[in-house]
Amino acid sequence: MQEAEKSTPSSEENIDLGEIIADLKGGEINEFAVIIEGEEKTTWFVWILVACASISGLLFGYDTGVISGALVTIGEDLTRGKQLTDGQKEFITSATTLGALIGGLFAGVISDWSGRKLVLAVADIIFIAGAIVQCVCHDVWTMIGGRFLIGIGVGLASCIAPLYIQELAPTRLRGRLVVLNVVMITLGQVIAYGIDAGFENVNGGWRWMVGLSCIPAGIQFVLLFFLPESPRILLRRGRIDAVRRIMTRIYTTATPRDLEMKVKVLQASVQQSIEISETTTFLQRFQRLFLEGINRRALIVGCGMQAFQQLCGFNTLMYYSATLFQEIGFNQPTAVSLIVSGTNFIFTLVALKWIDQIGRRKIMLWSAPGMIFGLTLASIAFHYMTRKTGGVLVENTAYPDSWADIVLLSMIIFVASYATGIGNVPWQQGELFSLDVRGLGTSIATATNWAANLLINSTYLSLMAKITPAGAFGFYAGLCLLGWLFVIFCYPETAGLSLEEVMMIFRSGFGIKESKRLRAEKQQIKIRANTMIAGTEPREEKSD
Repeated sequence: MQEAEKSTPSSEENIDLGEIIADLKGGEINEFAVIIEGEEKTTWFVWILVACASISGLLFGYDTGVISGALVTIGEDLTRGKQLTDGQKEFITSATTLGALIGGLFAGVISDWSGRKLVLAVADIIFIAGAIVQCVCHDVWTMIGGRFLIGIGVGLASCIAPLYIQELAPTRLRGRLVVLNVVMITLGQVIAYGIDAGFENVNGGWRWMVGLSCIPAGIQFVLLFFLPESPRILLRRGRIDAVRRIMTRIYTTATPRDLEMKVKVLQASVQQSIEISETTTFLQRFQRLFLEGINRRALIVGCGMQAFQQLCGFNTLMYYSATLFQEIGFNQPTAVSLIVSGTNFIFTLVALKWIDQIGRRKIMLWSAPGMIFGLTLASIAFHYMTRKTGGVLVENTAYPDSWADIVLLSMIIFVASYATGIGNVPWQQGELFSLDVRGLGTSIATATNWAANLLINSTYLSLMAKITPAGAFGFYAGLCLLGWLFVIFCYPETAGLSLEEVMMIFRSGFGIKESKRLRAEKQQIKIRANTMIAGTEPREEKSD
């Protein structure tokens, strides 16, 4: 429906739910839905809710980061007088990723049936069980089993926590609130490295490192009893009264009439997805995800961004940074790793500030070249550092401090660029899918993340040995270049669009121009509505 044919609706007009549904089907922004969406102040309820849900991110970060220091300090505790081999280290780290792959693959699908909260609670139980198994183990295979359990919890949490937050967040802050979960991931990694450094010289200190994750998991499990379910899940169950209660707490400054209109607009926006969910089987929805162009393109974007996040090689630093820095001559490798994880945390705060204002696409276009530069610099540094040792890193070899410092600098540049962009943006994946396939789509995208993670981390040490450190980091730089090209040609801007509006951009192609048009149209509607309220002439505004 064209703007010229619409008049700005007032709060006294009846809500034409059919018009909202028709506009969504037709790929147009509905003026009434935009106006009633509003720009209300974000309440403490929303911040507390997101903070509680983001404990999942803290657990994700801690349990994936803590193994870096643990591998250095385990020594002979699990191998009866022998040091861990490279193969055993790869098995221990890859077990977490394999578990996460399985957990992520089923998380979204299960949450569509059980709700988002229950899956988060199950993840907490698994986190606790995995931590206990690791803490008391006395052989490598039991340790691998504990890491596998932890991985399942990580996979569940990494898929559902961002999805849960997105479905409760106001549109204007949706990106920022999801990034808050990523901030907690990076904070968890910082805490993990801090704990690693604190217990590095303690006999059996690695058991404390892996066991302490029980505490935040237990705290979140209790808090989940006080958190609401996603309003969109409640609408699928027909629980309108529960949705009204939640919306009242999210939009405390809205009048009762405006709240009622918000609920009805949300109900109209998801009505088509609810009808599809109620009249189709899981197999039919699975087929729709791949066979319908609008869903298939969303899936390609979601999976492509998640693959980019892992294939760039970042998590090799999270798992093996202490080992790497030890090999190139740093006396306190765990403390040096803390610098890397600290950089990750600090620059994630940059994304927290700007992801909704600047937009996801622009942040990615600006940050990816920094990743390419950092990895290329690392490749060059490793090449000159290892010339006397045949291009490979040899233990107990004194490498030039200058090149070691350049390696550290390159890692900081790479991690800063990663944290600003690709470390955050792929976790906005839930906004790409309509409600009827959202759980399934996010499951597949999350599984893609962990499959790529498994591929990279299970081959990292072998790759370093086969093609040298210079070759390995040059290879990762090449993959980053391919990821940047994917963003340029396939990743549209979604900031400022509601969850139901985002799915319209994939109606024809990958929607880069379409998203720009829809966002500009929505901005003009807001300007016109504000002008009518203020009784002034409209002023020109630049659209981003």
